[in-house]
Amino acid sequence: MSRSIMKTPFKGPFKELPGALVEDMLDKCNGISRKLSNTFQKLLDIKKEARQILKKEKLLRKDSELTIIPSHPTTCGIDGAYAIEKLLSTDIVAIAGVAVEGLAPPTEVKYWPVPRHNSNVLTLPHNSTTSLISRAIMMCMELNLAGNAPHNVVFIDGSLITHFITIYQALNPNIKPVEELKSELFKILNPALKLYEKILLSKKTDQIFAAVPKYTTVNQISQEILKLKGFEDRGLLSFILKPGEFVGPLKINQRKYERDFGYFPSDTIEQFKRIISAINDINMVYYRPSEFFPVLRIEIAPSIATNNYRLAMLFESIRLQCGAPGLMEPYPLYLADRMVKHLRKALPAIRRTTTQDMTLKWEGSEGNIYFALHGYRTDWGK
Repeated sequence: MSRSIMKTPFKGPFKELPGALVEDMLDKCNGISRKLSNTFQKLLDIKKEARQILKKEKLLRKDSELTIIPSHPTTCGIDGAYAIEKLLSTDIVAIAGVAVEGLAPPTEVKYWPVPRHNSNVLTLPHNSTTSLISRAIMMCMELNLAGNAPHNVVFIDGSLITHFITIYQALNPNIKPVEELKSELFKILNPALKLYEKILLSKKTDQIFAAVPKYTTVNQISQEILKLKGFEDRGLLSFILKPGEFVGPLKINQRKYERDFGYFPSDTIEQFKRIISAINDINMVYYRPSEFFPVLRIEIAPSIATNNYRLAMLFESIRLQCGAPGLMEPYPLYLADRMVKHLRKALPAIRRTTTQDMTLKWEGSEGNIYFALHGYRTDWGK
C-alpha cells in the first residue's frame, strides 16, 4: 500500500486515523443526528404532561417555597484519582484525594487558603489487583477529606454508594494484592469508615454532605412515575424542569444491600453494618439551579431530605457555585476534578526524574536502567 493511501487528509482529532476510516465514521453522523433529534423532540412533546404528573405526585416544587432567608453557606468539593505507570519490571502507583474550596460568600473568609489533599506514591511489583486496591485507597482519602471539612456544604464527586462497593471489593479475601498496598489501605480504613458513617447520616444541622454524580443510569422517575422507557432521570428532567425547580427528595429505590462481613476485620464489622443501614436510606433530589445549567442529581441523607431549612441551604450553595456558564457541576467539584485529572500526566514525569537520578548513581550499564523503567502505559481512574 502506498504512503499516499495511508496518509489521512484530516487534521485535529482525526490526524492519526486512516482517511477511509474517518470518512466511514463521518458518513454515520447523519443517522446519529436524526436519531438524537427524534429523541429530543419526543422529550419536548411530553414536557407538559410530565410536569402535570410530577405536580400531581407533589414531587415538583420551586426552591422559593422552602425559605427566602439567605444563609451564605461555605462550600468545598472533594474528588480523587489514581494512576499506575506500568514499567517493564515494576509499577509506579500514585493516589491522591483533593479538597477545593468553593467561591467564598461575602460574609466569610476562606477556611483553607490552599487546596487540601492526601496523596501517596509507591513502587510495587506487577499485580492484577493493584487498580482495585488503589481505587479503594483513593475512596478512603476522599472520605477523610470530606468528613474533616469545616464547610457548611461538602460536595462529593460521584455516588455515596460507590465508596462502599469499592472498599468492600478491595477487602475480599479471595484476591491477593501486594502486601505493601494492602497495608496502606488498612492504615486509613478505620478513620475513613468512621467519617463515612458521619457523611451518610449528616446529623449536624449546620453541615450538609451531598454527593453529585456526573453520569447516572437511574430511571426511577422516568419509569416508575412518568411511565416512560428509554430515558434516564437526569437527562429527562433537564428538559422538563425550569430554573429554580426541583423534584423530590425521594428515597432511592434500590436492591437492599446485604453483605457478609464475616471475613472483615472484627473491629470494623459493626461499623460496616451501620454503613449498610445508612446507605439503604439514602435519598435523592433533582435540582436545576439556572436556565443555562442542566439538572443535578444530588444524593443526601434523610436528615437533610426532611428538613426544609437544610434543603434551602443546599440549593443556595448550588446556585452560588453554579453561576458560571459552561460548567456542568458545582464550581469546587469542577476545580477538584481538573486537578486530579492531571495526576496521570504527572506520573511519567516522576518516572523520568527517578530514571535520571538512578543513572547518575548507577555503577552498571545505564541501558539496564532505561529498559527496566521504560513506561509502557499509564492506567488511571477517578
